[in-house]
Amino acid sequence: MSKLDRITTGGGDKGETSLVDGSRVAKCSLRVCAYGCVDELNSIIGLICCEDLPDGLPKKLQLIQNQLFDLGSELATPLAEDCNKPDWGITQSQIELLETWQEDANNKLQPAATFVLPGGCRGAALCHLARTVARRTEREVVALAAEEKVAPLCLRYLNRLSDLFFVWARLCNNEGRDDLLWQPQRS
Repeated sequence: MSKLDRITTGGGDKGETSLVDGSRVAKCSLRVCAYGCVDELNSIIGLICCEDLPDGLPKKLQLIQNQLFDLGSELATPLAEDCNKPDWGITQSQIELLETWQEDANNKLQPAATFVLPGGCRGAALCHLARTVARRTEREVVALAAEEKVAPLCLRYLNRLSDLFFVWARLCNNEGRDDLLWQPQRS
Protein backbone atom coordinates (compact mmCIF):
# COMPACT_ATOMS: atom_id res chain seq x y z
CA MET A 1 0.00 0.00 0.00
CA SER A 2 1.29 3.44 -0.89
CA LYS A 3 2.03 5.97 1.84
CA LEU A 4 1.13 9.53 0.90
CA ASP A 5 3.56 11.60 2.87
CA ARG A 6 4.29 14.13 0.13
CA ILE A 7 1.83 15.25 -2.53
CA THR A 8 3.96 17.80 -4.41
CA THR A 9 7.18 16.29 -5.72
CA GLY A 10 7.85 18.39 -8.81
CA GLY A 11 8.44 15.18 -10.78
CA GLY A 12 5.66 15.99 -13.22
CA ASP A 13 6.60 19.59 -13.91
CA LYS A 14 7.94 18.71 -17.36
CA GLY A 15 4.80 16.86 -18.47
CA GLU A 16 5.79 13.35 -17.45
CA THR A 17 4.62 11.01 -14.70
CA SER A 18 5.74 7.73 -13.21
CA LEU A 19 3.89 4.46 -13.70
CA VAL A 20 3.69 1.75 -11.05
CA ASP A 21 6.76 -0.01 -12.47
CA GLY A 22 8.79 3.21 -12.18
CA SER A 23 8.89 3.98 -15.90
CA ARG A 24 8.21 7.57 -16.99
CA VAL A 25 5.63 8.49 -19.62
CA ALA A 26 4.08 11.66 -20.98
CA LYS A 27 1.01 12.80 -19.09
CA CYS A 28 -0.85 12.74 -22.41
CA SER A 29 -0.06 9.06 -23.04
CA LEU A 30 -2.93 6.67 -23.70
CA ARG A 31 -2.20 4.88 -20.44
CA VAL A 32 -2.36 8.05 -18.33
CA CYS A 33 -5.52 9.19 -20.14
CA ALA A 34 -7.15 5.81 -19.41
CA TYR A 35 -6.43 5.75 -15.69
CA GLY A 36 -7.17 9.48 -15.48
CA CYS A 37 -10.70 8.76 -16.71
CA VAL A 38 -11.00 6.06 -14.05
CA ASP A 39 -10.07 8.70 -11.45
CA GLU A 40 -12.67 11.11 -12.86
CA LEU A 41 -15.34 8.40 -12.71
CA ASN A 42 -14.41 7.66 -9.11
CA SER A 43 -14.83 11.34 -8.23
CA ILE A 44 -18.29 11.42 -9.79
CA ILE A 45 -19.25 8.38 -7.72
CA GLY A 46 -18.17 10.37 -4.66
CA LEU A 47 -20.71 13.02 -5.67
CA ILE A 48 -23.43 10.41 -6.13
CA CYS A 49 -22.77 9.18 -2.59
CA CYS A 50 -23.66 12.66 -1.28
CA GLU A 51 -27.22 12.25 -2.54
CA ASP A 52 -30.31 10.66 -1.02
CA LEU A 53 -30.11 7.20 -2.62
CA PRO A 54 -32.10 3.97 -2.55
CA ASP A 55 -31.25 1.60 0.29
CA GLY A 56 -28.00 -0.30 -0.17
CA LEU A 57 -26.72 1.84 -3.03
CA PRO A 58 -24.15 3.89 -1.04
CA LYS A 59 -22.40 0.72 0.20
CA LYS A 60 -22.29 -0.69 -3.35
CA LEU A 61 -20.92 2.59 -4.68
CA GLN A 62 -18.15 2.60 -2.08
CA LEU A 63 -17.17 -0.94 -3.10
CA ILE A 64 -17.06 0.21 -6.73
CA GLN A 65 -14.85 3.14 -5.73
CA ASN A 66 -12.35 0.70 -4.22
CA GLN A 67 -12.53 -1.49 -7.32
CA LEU A 68 -11.87 1.55 -9.49
CA PHE A 69 -8.68 2.18 -7.52
CA ASP A 70 -7.69 -1.41 -8.34
CA LEU A 71 -8.55 -0.79 -11.99
CA GLY A 72 -6.60 2.46 -12.09
CA SER A 73 -3.59 0.75 -10.53
CA GLU A 74 -3.87 -2.06 -13.03
CA LEU A 75 -3.96 0.40 -15.92
CA ALA A 76 -0.97 2.28 -14.44
CA THR A 77 1.05 -0.95 -14.53
CA PRO A 78 2.36 -1.88 -17.98
CA LEU A 79 1.98 -5.61 -18.65
CA ALA A 80 4.92 -7.41 -20.18
CA GLU A 81 4.06 -9.81 -22.99
CA ASP A 82 5.33 -12.76 -20.97
CA CYS A 83 3.59 -12.14 -17.64
CA ASN A 84 0.09 -12.34 -16.27
CA LYS A 85 -1.92 -9.51 -14.81
CA PRO A 86 -1.28 -8.43 -11.21
CA ASP A 87 -3.07 -10.26 -8.38
CA TRP A 88 -4.87 -7.08 -7.31
CA GLY A 89 -6.56 -6.31 -10.62
CA ILE A 90 -10.17 -6.66 -11.75
CA THR A 91 -11.59 -10.17 -11.39
CA GLN A 92 -14.37 -12.11 -13.07
CA SER A 93 -16.20 -12.30 -9.72
CA GLN A 94 -16.28 -8.48 -9.56
CA ILE A 95 -17.84 -8.38 -13.02
CA GLU A 96 -20.39 -11.00 -12.00
CA LEU A 97 -21.29 -8.93 -8.93
CA LEU A 98 -22.01 -5.91 -11.17
CA GLU A 99 -24.21 -8.16 -13.33
CA THR A 100 -26.10 -9.40 -10.25
CA TRP A 101 -26.65 -5.85 -9.01
CA GLN A 102 -27.89 -4.81 -12.44
CA GLU A 103 -30.33 -7.70 -12.64
CA ASP A 104 -31.61 -7.03 -9.10
CA ALA A 105 -32.19 -3.33 -9.83
CA ASN A 106 -33.66 -4.01 -13.26
CA ASN A 107 -36.23 -6.37 -11.73
CA LYS A 108 -37.64 -3.39 -9.80
CA LEU A 109 -38.16 -1.31 -12.97
CA GLN A 110 -40.90 -1.17 -15.52
CA PRO A 111 -39.56 -1.33 -19.08
CA ALA A 112 -39.05 2.15 -20.53
CA ALA A 113 -41.40 2.97 -23.39
CA THR A 114 -38.66 4.91 -25.18
CA PHE A 115 -35.14 6.20 -24.59
CA VAL A 116 -34.49 7.74 -21.17
CA LEU A 117 -33.04 11.24 -20.95
CA PRO A 118 -30.39 12.01 -18.36
CA GLY A 119 -32.06 13.76 -15.45
CA GLY A 120 -34.98 13.46 -13.11
CA CYS A 121 -33.69 13.72 -9.57
CA ARG A 122 -30.11 14.79 -8.85
CA GLY A 123 -28.99 11.26 -7.92
CA ALA A 124 -30.27 9.93 -11.24
CA ALA A 125 -28.63 12.75 -13.18
CA LEU A 126 -25.30 12.00 -11.50
CA CYS A 127 -25.68 8.28 -12.26
CA HIS A 128 -26.18 9.21 -15.92
CA LEU A 129 -23.04 11.35 -15.75
CA ALA A 130 -21.16 8.38 -14.26
CA ARG A 131 -22.53 6.20 -17.07
CA THR A 132 -21.19 8.52 -19.75
CA VAL A 133 -17.80 8.88 -18.08
CA ALA A 134 -17.62 5.08 -17.74
CA ARG A 135 -18.27 4.83 -21.49
CA ARG A 136 -15.54 7.39 -22.24
CA THR A 137 -13.20 5.52 -19.93
CA GLU A 138 -14.00 2.34 -21.81
CA ARG A 139 -13.12 4.06 -25.11
CA GLU A 140 -9.80 5.26 -23.64
CA VAL A 141 -8.97 1.71 -22.48
CA VAL A 142 -9.88 0.35 -25.94
CA ALA A 143 -7.47 2.87 -27.47
CA LEU A 144 -4.77 1.81 -25.01
CA ALA A 145 -5.44 -1.88 -25.71
CA ALA A 146 -4.92 -1.22 -29.43
CA GLU A 147 -1.36 -0.08 -28.64
CA GLU A 148 -0.35 -1.98 -25.49
CA LYS A 149 -1.31 -5.11 -23.56
CA VAL A 150 -4.33 -4.59 -21.30
CA ALA A 151 -6.11 -7.27 -19.29
CA PRO A 152 -9.44 -7.97 -21.06
CA LEU A 153 -11.34 -7.98 -17.77
CA CYS A 154 -10.72 -4.21 -17.52
CA LEU A 155 -12.91 -3.61 -20.57
CA ARG A 156 -15.62 -6.03 -19.45
CA TYR A 157 -15.77 -4.39 -16.05
CA LEU A 158 -16.20 -0.90 -17.51
CA ASN A 159 -18.84 -2.11 -19.97
CA ARG A 160 -20.90 -3.68 -17.18
CA LEU A 161 -20.37 -0.66 -14.93
CA SER A 162 -21.79 1.78 -17.46
CA ASP A 163 -24.86 -0.44 -17.92
CA LEU A 164 -25.27 -0.63 -14.15
CA PHE A 165 -25.22 3.15 -13.82
CA PHE A 166 -28.04 3.41 -16.37
CA VAL A 167 -30.18 1.02 -14.34
CA TRP A 168 -29.28 2.74 -11.08
CA ALA A 169 -30.23 6.12 -12.58
CA ARG A 170 -33.68 4.73 -13.30
CA LEU A 171 -33.83 3.22 -9.81
CA CYS A 172 -33.06 6.66 -8.32
CA ASN A 173 -35.93 8.11 -10.36
CA ASN A 174 -38.57 6.40 -8.23
CA GLU A 175 -37.85 3.02 -9.84
CA GLY A 176 -38.22 4.55 -13.28
CA ARG A 177 -41.61 6.18 -12.67
CA ASP A 178 -40.03 9.65 -12.68
CA ASP A 179 -37.73 9.07 -15.66
CA LEU A 180 -37.56 11.77 -18.28
CA LEU A 181 -38.46 10.11 -21.57
CA TRP A 182 -37.25 11.15 -24.99
CA GLN A 183 -39.84 12.91 -27.10
CA PRO A 184 -38.63 13.17 -30.70
CA GLN A 185 -38.66 16.74 -31.96
CA ARG A 186 -39.82 16.55 -35.55
CA SER A 187 -40.06 19.64 -37.70
